[in-house]
Amino acid sequence: MTLTDQDHSLLLHLLSIPTAGPLEVGTTGPPPRLWRAQYDYAEAAARIGFRVIRHAPADPADLMAPGVPETVRAASADPDFLACQPSLVLRLGPDTVPPERTVMFNVHLDTVAGGPPVHFDGEVFHGRGAIDAKGPAVALLAGVRAARERSTGPGRDSAVIIQAVAGEEGGAMGVLGTRPLVQRGHVGRLNVFCEPTSGRFLTRSTASMTARVSVRGDDAIDDRPQAGHNASVLLGFLAQSMGRSLDGNAHDGAVCVAGLHTGDLHNRVYGTGDLLLNLSYADADAGRALEAAVTDAFEVALKEFTDLFGDSALFARTAADARRITRLTWPKRGLPVLVDHDRWGHDLLRGIGVPAWPADEAAFTCDAIWMAGGADTCTVVLGPGDLDADGAHGDDERAHLRDLEGFADTVARLLIAFTDKAGEPDENYGGP
Repeated sequence: MTLTDQDHSLLLHLLSIPTAGPLEVGTTGPPPRLWRAQYDYAEAAARIGFRVIRHAPADPADLMAPGVPETVRAASADPDFLACQPSLVLRLGPDTVPPERTVMFNVHLDTVAGGPPVHFDGEVFHGRGAIDAKGPAVALLAGVRAARERSTGPGRDSAVIIQAVAGEEGGAMGVLGTRPLVQRGHVGRLNVFCEPTSGRFLTRSTASMTARVSVRGDDAIDDRPQAGHNASVLLGFLAQSMGRSLDGNAHDGAVCVAGLHTGDLHNRVYGTGDLLLNLSYADADAGRALEAAVTDAFEVALKEFTDLFGDSALFARTAADARRITRLTWPKRGLPVLVDHDRWGHDLLRGIGVPAWPADEAAFTCDAIWMAGGADTCTVVLGPGDLDADGAHGDDERAHLRDLEGFADTVARLLIAFTDKAGEPDENYGGP
């Protein structure tokens, strides 16, 4: 199907609105204009027949639940943090249509920071969010519109919910956007999370956890560097040693030895600093095993440092006190993973020609984790384009028009097929 000039204009407009959240731009960065982007998205959806059933930020109480990352909980002490990050819920179809005859689409309108200049060359859209995920959001509306043009069933015999959320990026993990909406029941029999999957349906979503290695020692000046605790040398050593130890765990998920910071001056020994590691896992057992591996790697690295630098002229004090001044903590852990076994939904997707994500290809993390364990539902990740090939989160993020149009056509066929099939008996309803 063909996206209209109006669709093109909507996408370019959304791409021009900065929607990177506070966790992305920092406390001094510009506040996201998510309210504006969502108002304009809702206005476009209203032309198809959608109505707004919720447009509000999460409640502060939502961030008191288990699993909320430490960074999110700390940031929420500022009332503006939640106030500038609303989520939008749209509904098409009567309220009398039950969840078992409802399709929910989740798409995030927040982005990471930065990005290329916004433009469209006739074939490719460029800009932050082009593929992740403002482009899919616009293609989604085009697909619903096409479904209604092709059939009278969608929006009458079946309902469509769209969650247009904040808090997917920046490490928020959906706890201020998707999770509260799911808990409030804005879900369907079939739930589609619109992320780039090259048009294949993915029935798995990993989760991630963050480990922090902190050093809290004494500073020194460059004239007497040995008098202090050298957090730069200690954390640098721990990063290398732990990275080497965890290399064997990379096949179970992504192991990212991430940021290390102590200070910025050349003439000072910094006694405090932090090292971050981000780790993903595909199931709860793998998550627990990875957590244990990180703990073991930390203990081994500390001992190695103590043994290696104990007689050093510069770092003997750091080595002697390393265990006392160094801690391993977990700003984020215990998040669920999605593993969907609903054959009814999978067969429905295959029946309209949507291929499955290969079993031997690694999944990725997205807000679909919050549908884990949902009874009598099918949850998949499905969208246009490719995270890597289309430069998501990079300086050349883009979305090909052909991919967006292909996704819109998939949405149209899916809604029509769902409306036709949802009323039929299902012997494997929710079964493995």
